[in-house]
Formats: sequence, structure tokens, C-alpha cells
Amino acid sequence: MPNLENLKKQAKQYLRWHRERHHPVAAVIRSTLPHFGHLVDREVLDAPFSLADAQELVARQNGFDRWTALKAGAQAMNDPIGKTSERPFLRGTEAILYVTDFAASLAFFTAKLGFTIDFAYGDPPFYGIVERDRARLCLRLVSEPVFVHDIRQREELLSAAITLDSAADIKQLFLDYQAADVPFHQTLKKQP
Repeated sequence: MPNLENLKKQAKQYLRWHRERHHPVAAVIRSTLPHFGHLVDREVLDAPFSLADAQELVARQNGFDRWTALKAGAQAMNDPIGKTSERPFLRGTEAILYVTDFAASLAFFTAKLGFTIDFAYGDPPFYGIVERDRARLCLRLVSEPVFVHDIRQREELLSAAITLDSAADIKQLFLDYQAADVPFHQTLKKQP
């Protein structure tokens, strides 16, 4: 965990970005602070956003529900007596998928795969995040394929992987996607 001074600077930076109407910060605020969750980007940037809101955002990003809890945790982490050897817990990752048709990709992930759009950035959009449960995928528009098609087929390269809790969930998800006519490179099978 960063030290408390750096956390204070982060909170002030979020406040500054909100005041400057820095568009990407709207998605961060909406996805992190529940009371902004129902707003679209423009509404987030139009809404009042205080230093206390920015501090709560930083606290939540660091696994605390409020700033006072983060301050206590940061002080304990910086106290040599309170140090622990426990490894940090990674809460997730966001794979970046390069797409040549952004609108079609958004439609595929939402209509076929059951994801929702967290945000789309740009006019026209060229970057965004889709999410379903705890899985988040970043979509990035590119003007040409990142991999040559025959290399992807020949090497069976994966762009992203999403883990499910059980084999029953995997089978149900496969059946759902099969019913939605989702094309598969490989059908469901057990592998070592």
C-alpha cells in the first residue's frame, strides 16, 4: 500500500480531474463510488464531487470502505511492528482485446455474451470496458489486426481467459452461448 501522503495526492488528483472534466475519470468514479453508479459520464462530471468523495474513491480502490479506515490501515502498514509477510491479494485483471470494429464488438459482447457496457470513450468510441459479474474486458479499436489471422489459427492463441467457479457453471455458460449462436473456435471439452 502506498504511504498516506501519496494517497492524499491521489485523492487531490481525482478531484482536479473531475473539476477539469477529464472524461476518463467519470468511468472510474462511477464504477468505484456506489452513489455515482446510476449516472452516465456527463452526469458524473456535472455532479458535485468533493475532496471527501475523492478520498472515498481512493479508499475503495485500496480495499477500504472509507477514508478513515484507509488512514488507519496505511498507518498500520507503515508501522514496522504491524508489518505482515502475507502476499498482496490481486482482485482481478482486465485483459485488453484489440478489435477492428468497435461497435460490432460492443454489440457482440452485450447481445450475445451477456456483458454490459461499463463505458465507451471517444467520439466515435475507440476504447471501452465491458463487464459481466467480476469479469471485465477492455476493448481497444485498432486499424489493422494485431495478429495475422493464420498465425492465430495455427498457434491457437488466446486473447483473454475468464475463470468460472465450477464445472457446472462452465457447461451452463457454454450452453447459453451455444443457444445464442456464438461461434466457437473449439467446443467444450476436458483438457489437462
